[in-house]
Amino acid sequence: MFCRQCEQATRGIACDVMGNCGKDPQVAALLDLMIHGLQGVAVYAHLARDFGAKDPEIDQFMLSGLFTRVTNVNFDPEDIAARLRRCYQIKEKARALFQQAHQQQKGGPAPEFDAGPEAWKPAEDTAGLITQGRQFGVLTWHQDPDILSTIEILIYGLMGMAAFAWHATELGKEDDEIYAFIHRSLAATVDRTKTLQDFVALSMECGKMNLRTMELLYEGHAERLSAPEPMKVNLGTRKGKGIVVSGHDLPMLEEILQQSEGKGINVYTHGEMLPANGYPGLRKFKHFAGNFGSAWQNQTRELPDFPGAIIFNTNCIQRPDKSYTDRLFTWGEVAWPGIRHLNGHDFTPLIEKALELPDLEEKPGQEIMVGFGHQAVLNVAEQVVEGVKSGAIKHFFLIGGCDGAKPGRNYFTDLAQQVPKDCVILTLACGKNRFNRMEFGDIGGIPRLLDVGQCNDAYSAIRIALALSDAFQCGVNELPLSMFLSWYEQKAHVILLTLLHLGIRDIKLGPSLPAYVSPGVLNFLVENFNLGPVTSPEQDLRQALGA
Repeated sequence: MFCRQCEQATRGIACDVMGNCGKDPQVAALLDLMIHGLQGVAVYAHLARDFGAKDPEIDQFMLSGLFTRVTNVNFDPEDIAARLRRCYQIKEKARALFQQAHQQQKGGPAPEFDAGPEAWKPAEDTAGLITQGRQFGVLTWHQDPDILSTIEILIYGLMGMAAFAWHATELGKEDDEIYAFIHRSLAATVDRTKTLQDFVALSMECGKMNLRTMELLYEGHAERLSAPEPMKVNLGTRKGKGIVVSGHDLPMLEEILQQSEGKGINVYTHGEMLPANGYPGLRKFKHFAGNFGSAWQNQTRELPDFPGAIIFNTNCIQRPDKSYTDRLFTWGEVAWPGIRHLNGHDFTPLIEKALELPDLEEKPGQEIMVGFGHQAVLNVAEQVVEGVKSGAIKHFFLIGGCDGAKPGRNYFTDLAQQVPKDCVILTLACGKNRFNRMEFGDIGGIPRLLDVGQCNDAYSAIRIALALSDAFQCGVNELPLSMFLSWYEQKAHVILLTLLHLGIRDIKLGPSLPAYVSPGVLNFLVENFNLGPVTSPEQDLRQALGA
């Protein structure tokens, strides 16, 4: 086992005995094999596309397979094994597609591959698959440390982008260029003729394609549920039965609200689902009760205290403890051993479990504001611009990204608290849950803390920054704007690639830099983007404000 794809990498190097997320070496080997299998799919799918041949089933499986590989999505060896067998079937389908297209256009047989992921065949059982996976770990991807680093940056970026694209497809939003890029770039990772510069270029292109992916996802949410609006969310509970939904998937939450309506069940959000409360299409349900607890998702520490039914629909930091797994469900690409998984959109088992469990008590909680997507912020753009011109608003701070268990994330709480009162804080993703219950006040009626939404909503934060640059007729790097990003896994990773693609400089990243960034690659990022690690809130604030 050698895994360093997330911020919790042991000793800042890699998890090599047991994953700090809870992933064991067997699961790690199976997930390594998933990348190997997907590389084979990508080679054939890309070659087929060169002849104009493509298949939606192949495209969709590529998203699903990469999403499965994202940190903490799948801990179930048997489920991963089944997906690997399906991966082989899809690879063979892609191979046949390429061979047929080659034959039709070239009039002769296509070249055969007798080695590499193109020739991979799965072992007969899970134990055999684990043995296979141990042969294809991350350190086998390349021998040159800088090229290996850029390959990892690209693959982890593809994983994060695939997660966003998977959610977008649920909403009927697709772009064939996204599929074409994923196949082309993943196929490049097994092409030994590719250079360091090739993978740097592909990583930057990954950031570009992810911007399009996030745009599609935003459009899908806005069209289906209406654009987010600033709204107050209660963090307490109502009397009655309860379901709490944690994760990212808004259409899934909508389905649960529809199916539980009129049954005496209140539905709560948790973690990254908190921003769902800003969507009018979800708030219309009278039994949509707000958010449970402080919304700190990633340790799931509050969930054992929730007496109702619980469902996860995307990755959280760790597998849950056994104190509440009897009332816990997973859905979508998430799978954990011993926990019931729901397929499709029939949530009857979840609703039945909620009805069996005790009532929640009436405990009204604090109210916080959500729903400051880019459309909401741009509606008051003139007021914001005037605030800057008058000197009432001195600076903007984007403090967002992932939460996590590793020590050091209190930096972001301390930073937010120390931001001067004449500055506005934009925030998004689950990292904000460490400070979004604090009182920050307002500047001329504009809240000092603007919750842009989920990590999925990074598109809105980018749109706000670009709108500000247009308003002041300057580049984003010339704005009174500083970015402080907390990262944990691959969705945050690909968002960073998008920011770099846009040429944004001076980003502070923490609580530590990725273990997979080699010294040579880090030097490139510093020289070209002045990307650097967070230091202390006091020092970083002084630097940002030019004090």
